[in-house]
Amino acid sequence: MNKSINLKQRPVGTPTLSDFEFEELDDNLTISDGEILLESNYISVDPYLRGRMSDAKSYVPPFKVGEPISSGIVAEVLESKNEKFQKGDFVTGLLEWKEQQISNGEDLQKIDKSKAPLSAFLGIVGMTGLTAYLGLHEIGKPQKGETLVVSGAAGAVGSVVGQIGKILGLHVIGIAGTDEKIEILKSEFGFDHGINYKTTEDMKSAIEAAAPNGVDIYFDNVGGPISDAVLFNINQFARIINCGAISVYNNTEIPMGVAVQPFLVKNSALMQGFIVSNYADKFPVAMKQLSAWLGEGKLTYKETIVEGFENTPQAFLDMMDGKNKGKMIVKV
Repeated sequence: MNKSINLKQRPVGTPTLSDFEFEELDDNLTISDGEILLESNYISVDPYLRGRMSDAKSYVPPFKVGEPISSGIVAEVLESKNEKFQKGDFVTGLLEWKEQQISNGEDLQKIDKSKAPLSAFLGIVGMTGLTAYLGLHEIGKPQKGETLVVSGAAGAVGSVVGQIGKILGLHVIGIAGTDEKIEILKSEFGFDHGINYKTTEDMKSAIEAAAPNGVDIYFDNVGGPISDAVLFNINQFARIINCGAISVYNNTEIPMGVAVQPFLVKNSALMQGFIVSNYADKFPVAMKQLSAWLGEGKLTYKETIVEGFENTPQAFLDMMDGKNKGKMIVKV
């Protein structure tokens, strides 16, 4: 029986398994002209999905209660009546959390599993890698010798940002939540320094010690007190890249923090939020560069792969709780 995973109710605060529901669907799917039948192989679970679970204005519409959740998925074409796709092709795109589904093929990209493992097209050579590369390149405008700080550094995007920083000749400091993750940042991803925010009492001083020349670029994946501490250490003309704010996504009240304006004015600094689709016209160039670095062994990646479609909601909850190392993916 084909199944989908729906949003049962909008979470209040931290999501729980009770906010999701499984629905049994017709498994006798029939395609029409122009359509393809897809079977999900890998599902991406990402922090931004939390925002779409709330009925609030954002850059994408919220999920509808009682309907399937969607995210990046790698799927195999089981049947095709669309001339652009053949049976056996693998594709990636924004698809629903279903074991099987019908698509008209729009906004789907064919992928070549001989170039990289299928799961990597949801990560290092997919939206994760594009987010890291384009955010750092377009907003951070890195210059050799500068200091880059990355929060959420052991996560999917953060770990790639740090590696790109090292390729470009930056001094890279990563912030993460366990000693194991800090060791991975340094030993596997080449970061110069790591700070465990959960065991560090004075983040402002810890960042100052790791970045004696100040912070030129801050790639912010978490927001909250960690980002406040970075502000005290930014240099003149610093660039602050707001990619995410996972530390406050579950807040039920408006979060409070230090006022950013004095830091920005005093340092003539830039703070800019972005979503990766802002730079869609630059995807081909970015993908080419990421693939080249991966092929040259200059980039590596970690994945936390959870087995089983039925475990997708728990994988999402674990990712929000920081239990992943690198990209969190469900293997259907």
